[in-house]
Amino acid sequence: MKIVDVVCSAGRTGFYFDDQRAIKAGAGHDGFTYIGEPVTEGFTSIRQAGESISVMLILEDGQVAHGDCAAVQYSGAGGRDPLFLAKDFIPVIEKEIAPKLIGRELTNFKCLAEEFDKMLVNGKRLHTAIRYGVTQAILDGVAKAKKVTMAEVVRDEYNTGVEINRIPIFTQSGDDRYNNADKMIIKGADVLPHALINNVEEKLGLKGEKLLEYVKWLSDRVLKLRTSEDYNPIFHIDVYGTIGVAFDCDTKAMADYIATLEEAAKPFKLRIEGPMDVEHRERQMEALKELTDELDNRNINVELVADEWCNTYEDVAFFADNNSGHMLQIKTPDLGGVNNTIEAILYCKKKKVGAYCGGTCNETNRSAEVCTNIAMACGADQCLAKPGMGVDEGYMIVNNEMNRVVALVNRRNK
Repeated sequence: MKIVDVVCSAGRTGFYFDDQRAIKAGAGHDGFTYIGEPVTEGFTSIRQAGESISVMLILEDGQVAHGDCAAVQYSGAGGRDPLFLAKDFIPVIEKEIAPKLIGRELTNFKCLAEEFDKMLVNGKRLHTAIRYGVTQAILDGVAKAKKVTMAEVVRDEYNTGVEINRIPIFTQSGDDRYNNADKMIIKGADVLPHALINNVEEKLGLKGEKLLEYVKWLSDRVLKLRTSEDYNPIFHIDVYGTIGVAFDCDTKAMADYIATLEEAAKPFKLRIEGPMDVEHRERQMEALKELTDELDNRNINVELVADEWCNTYEDVAFFADNNSGHMLQIKTPDLGGVNNTIEAILYCKKKKVGAYCGGTCNETNRSAEVCTNIAMACGADQCLAKPGMGVDEGYMIVNNEMNRVVALVNRRNK
């Protein structure tokens, strides 16, 4: 099956681009936006509309395969590629990539994806968002050519040895962490609530007291609202480095505090994502490893999740090799080609580190569907419900795609 044309269209994402540096510096809220001037290059305001590009491959039998180029909410921060604007990058795809795709046979995803993921233009790698969307489209194209699901293509080409089934879905609340937690509990989300604890004074508390109170509330809320004692979600809270700020990155003090969170979460299991951010890749790995070891040595049963500075496949391998965190977020747009997401999940499993097929609220329904197929095919430990922060939409997209894939695979296996 050949590609006969490539068509691009600009789109919106399910959330926004936010200037993380400006927010961390204390930018105040004004309704749903922020007050002040942006500080990260490319931003015209601290919060601005998220943008995407749909890459559509026209196949010789008339089918259309597509993927969406998208970048994370906090673009340009934490060592990531710069802000991704459709008007800047559609010409790049049309000029540099489309001519090399047209006429290609869609027989093998891995080879074609690696070729375009590693492609250089003027001696430089393509923006991660472009590599992300183009390789999604290639995966969809190979699946359409073979008349199977994308999950089956990944399972077979990478010999994952995984039986394609549902995996846990992780929902994210945004700032509406109380009402949205109710939505998650009602819908039976496997992992919740993310909670967006990105400010010490307002959300964590200067001594961690606000988060502690929230975790106690969350535990009580699940016990009150659940309709079955079999429903025991995992609590996964992203603190954006604020615990490190509040406790001066003192490993023992952070561990002491995390032990109080463990107690507050009972009877539910707790994960803490991004406990500190020391703004340097190697030092971040070392700091997270030290805290991981401290929790393990003290039998504090809280899992730490790596996020910031664990951006590329090489970063994932680096953190996994050093046991820096009990689980690693594979932040799918940051890895570029989705072939790297596949390799990263499989590497984590090989190293017996938790593999969280994540991403960002600032993606699209299409990138979420593709990532769901990949997470299932590789046996990831959890998959992010995305895009958006409203819970219902992202959970619906990922949950329903998961069920479709399982139903189609089961039909073929009869």
